[in-house]
Amino acid sequence: MTTRRIEKIAQAILESVSTTILLQLRDPRIQNVTVLHVEVAPDVQSAKIYISIMGDEKSKALCMHGLNSAKGFIQSKIADRIQTRYTPVIQFVQDSALKDSMEALRILDELQVERETNTSEQESSSEEDRSTDEETREA
Repeated sequence: MTTRRIEKIAQAILESVSTTILLQLRDPRIQNVTVLHVEVAPDVQSAKIYISIMGDEKSKALCMHGLNSAKGFIQSKIADRIQTRYTPVIQFVQDSALKDSMEALRILDELQVERETNTSEQESSSEEDRSTDEETREA
């Protein structure tokens, strides 16, 4: 159960990390990163930052390495933003939900195209059947 205080801290961490990654990090390895959401422990001593990284596996691994290298800098920016006794120790976690939803949409699009082709084939075959039925009646 998350309290309002924990939710506000999580939102502040999300905003702080997002702006830090976007505007202040100069590491060329860190590209195409989206901060999705943050989970803060009830004692506010640790936080999991869920991120999504676009690109191939090699660029994702490089980006994660860059983020882990910049963890201290990002944590200091969080300490500047939130006023708590302890600054949460952050941990970056890759969230594959976005990738999974994109894959599901791709599969649904393929099924839709397949249904449309099957429907058009059935319509054309039924038209052929009608024309052969008419020809046999005339003869």
